[in-house]
Amino acid sequence: MLSFIARRSATGLLMLVALSVLIFILLRLAPGDPIDAYINPSSPMSASDLEVLRDRLGLDQPLPVQYLAWLRAALGGDFGYSFQRGGVAVLPLVMERIGPTALLMSTGLAIAIVLGISAGIFSAVRRNALPDIALSVVSFVGISSPAFLTALLGLYFFSVLLRWAPSGGMQTAGAPFSVSDVLAHLVLPACLLSIGHAALIMRYMRASLLEVLNQDYVRTARAKGVREFWVIIKHATRNALLPVITLIGSTVGIAIGGAIFLESVFNWPGMGLLLVNAVGTRDYPVINGATLVIGICVILVNLLTDIVYAVVDPRIQVS
Repeated sequence: MLSFIARRSATGLLMLVALSVLIFILLRLAPGDPIDAYINPSSPMSASDLEVLRDRLGLDQPLPVQYLAWLRAALGGDFGYSFQRGGVAVLPLVMERIGPTALLMSTGLAIAIVLGISAGIFSAVRRNALPDIALSVVSFVGISSPAFLTALLGLYFFSVLLRWAPSGGMQTAGAPFSVSDVLAHLVLPACLLSIGHAALIMRYMRASLLEVLNQDYVRTARAKGVREFWVIIKHATRNALLPVITLIGSTVGIAIGGAIFLESVFNWPGMGLLLVNAVGTRDYPVINGATLVIGICVILVNLLTDIVYAVVDPRIQVS
């Protein structure tokens, strides 16, 4: 097991290095110049002043040298300072946004896992019956619906028309903090975030369970007189969950993409909203830091998924 974890950790580290290189290069290739963020339009700088500033920031160095300097500082916890937030350090700014995003994503994924697995089992057991057909149609609609469309429609119907949920934010403005207030603001975006993931998990769970139900050991359990409920839950579902576990781990990255749209629509004070605002204002240090932290979280979750998969199915460790 330790060698398996070591191999997966080394792979994750290489992916993280590749991600940091890609982020750095793409931002440097984007239109505009990072030096523009330091220029006040009301008081233009002379060409000589710009050269001095460029030299001080290291922007006159070759791209590999700039990357190594940035990586060295990042490894020491220095992600730079926000251009648009009065010189606030990027790392504390990013870290304070992780909590709201983690709350939103974990709640949405928990709802998706419970609904997806339950609906997948029910659909497989009632194969080709009316409930199976209805769930299949609903799942295809959920998978096909883009996150931004789901967010906008959900906001319009449940917040504007029906007024069942708050229209944005993490808590009511001006009101004292309370758990019930946070939950009231959390329910709608978390449920909307779970729709596509629940539909995808349901499809995978249904297909996997249908395959397992045709195995010899399931027929043997039935022949021994085991109740159908325990055949499904104890014998079939456990093995059918193996590919679903991998799917759940891989959906974390997709969930982050959906969370970016949801946080923008609902003004949820998380990483997604921070990243969108940073892109809009071309705040390169914040974009670098936020994207790298998100990448670290995704890689860690995928590593945890691999470990869980190896525990459930020890054969994976020898591959």
